[in-house]
Amino acid sequence: MKITYIPGGVCAARGFRANGVRCGIKASSKKRDLALIVSEKRCAAAAVYTANLVRSAPIKVTKAHLSDGHAQAVICNSGNANTCNVNGLEIAEGMSALVERYTGIPANDVIVGSTGVIGQPMSLAPMESGMEALTAGLGDHSDLAEDAIMTTDTVPKEAAVEFEIGGVTCRLGGIAKGSGMIHPNMATMLVWVTTDVDITPEMLQKAVSEDVKTSFNMVSVDGDTSTNDTFAVLANGLAGNKPIEAEGEDFDAFCAALHAVTVKLCRMIAKDGEGATKLVTCLLTGAADDKTAKTVAKAVICSSLTKAAMFGADANWGRVLCAIGYSGAQVDVERVDVSFRSKAGQVDVCKDGAGIPFSEEEAKKVLLEDEIDILVNLNAGPASAEAWGCDLTYEYVKINGDYRT
Repeated sequence: MKITYIPGGVCAARGFRANGVRCGIKASSKKRDLALIVSEKRCAAAAVYTANLVRSAPIKVTKAHLSDGHAQAVICNSGNANTCNVNGLEIAEGMSALVERYTGIPANDVIVGSTGVIGQPMSLAPMESGMEALTAGLGDHSDLAEDAIMTTDTVPKEAAVEFEIGGVTCRLGGIAKGSGMIHPNMATMLVWVTTDVDITPEMLQKAVSEDVKTSFNMVSVDGDTSTNDTFAVLANGLAGNKPIEAEGEDFDAFCAALHAVTVKLCRMIAKDGEGATKLVTCLLTGAADDKTAKTVAKAVICSSLTKAAMFGADANWGRVLCAIGYSGAQVDVERVDVSFRSKAGQVDVCKDGAGIPFSEEEAKKVLLEDEIDILVNLNAGPASAEAWGCDLTYEYVKINGDYRT
């Protein structure tokens, strides 16, 4: 199957428009803070959410709105998380009502997202003042919608692909925000994906629920699982493919395209971790089963000591072995091999659980690059996994030491 990356983000698929404006949710900021994505027709919709027991009001409202498996719009603000607020549900429902008032899309067909500081008072007034400009400017503006959902993100995150299902050209694209409070089982991520594929809500939910296991749940920046994470997909069917109603070749093609977009977004999120200077990927092979592979890969990229070593370009492979040992997976540590790799080359540092001679100078060159692979082979079976993280820097503490103020 051929999958081609194309421009467009959430506007790459037929029938989707987007926009982002500044409405003043965070008075001290001059950035865009309100985004809207709409489809010209009602869509099949599916989502997954944070595992945190403290959940934002938008998640509660979105789950209710998606109970019938359909939606037609996404409205999302930055600057305030709308979490732990006494009027949170009122605000989230109010955002949906604003979409209905200005677009005619029923409020219960609206997905709601918020991101920002937790527990801060919130008013609907700024959003209400921005709705006219937001809806009037709807168009091929995935970039503006992406800009409006960013908080501590330093770079935009969008991706889109073109592919075929049953000989019909289809498109799928998405935008994401996420920089801090990112840890497996979703993160401080808001991920909005759109597609013109015709697929039932049931099969769409199956695809989304499976995809997240090897995409967003394999990302970690700082070990904190957020309260607001939402990954939602809208499918309006305008491509005209034969409806996907069951598993099979067409469903597999859709899942492959979805994964191509989500993995690209995962790498962007990890590389843009708060204060990060490096994308760190653990490529785990030789595991006895998938669960072991995922557990070990996540343990490696979550290790604060390993992350600090990557920041310092220190080939301290013992920290990798340490993380494997406390991961909880049943691993024969005396069979583990470890290498570090980047565009500068590869250096093998551990064989059968023990150190081997290597050039510290060459290792330093490898680890000074901005994208580093930690290669781990458990030599115990056929399973593999990939997990994405970043280095741990002084800047991370600086950002989060005064994040609220």
